[in-house]
Amino acid sequence: MRILFVGNSFTSRNNLPGLLKGLAGARGIDVQHKLISAGGASLRQHLNTGKALEAIAGGSFDTVVLQEQSTLPVKSPARMRDSVRDFDAAIKEAGARTALYLTWARRNAPEAQEALTSAYAGSAVELGATLVPVGMVWERFLSTHDEPALHDADNSHPALAGSYLAACVFLIALLNEDPVGIDVPVKGLDADTAALLRQSAWDICESLAG
Repeated sequence: MRILFVGNSFTSRNNLPGLLKGLAGARGIDVQHKLISAGGASLRQHLNTGKALEAIAGGSFDTVVLQEQSTLPVKSPARMRDSVRDFDAAIKEAGARTALYLTWARRNAPEAQEALTSAYAGSAVELGATLVPVGMVWERFLSTHDEPALHDADNSHPALAGSYLAACVFLIALLNEDPVGIDVPVKGLDADTAALLRQSAWDICESLAG
């Protein structure tokens, strides 16, 4: 599975693509990944820069994961929709599929999750894209667990536990694999915490799909 990730620090922090590769490898799937990331970048900025479109047109990817700037779907969902449409056209032309990385609300503004979810889910339905519902899983997890902290100290970026939970959701939504029982060690994450995050990702995704 060859995956291109287009986004910013919400994707690059803690090497989310690498965490997914480790989980997938335990299920016998070889994930090759490339990341095109810029700090705080929106999808429109990525379109304008042209580097991501160039990589997509090369035709070497199965899936392209799009991550919008973290608050733009709340402030301007129409702008996000336009950017995703433009990317999706290029992705389909290259014979790949589009996946949308639905991110989470900041710790001090949990009410924003509804708008984030609506913007990403709306685009996914419109374009037939795969929705990777990380923010929805975070929301459910945070409603029942105080530990581990998913947000980093800045209340915005993911802590390692948050990125690992995200990687588990990617494994489920993108690769249709169950993370439960995978015991590949992750530096900085103890085994019990990792097991809790894997089980939670599976249980929450199951309930969201129900």
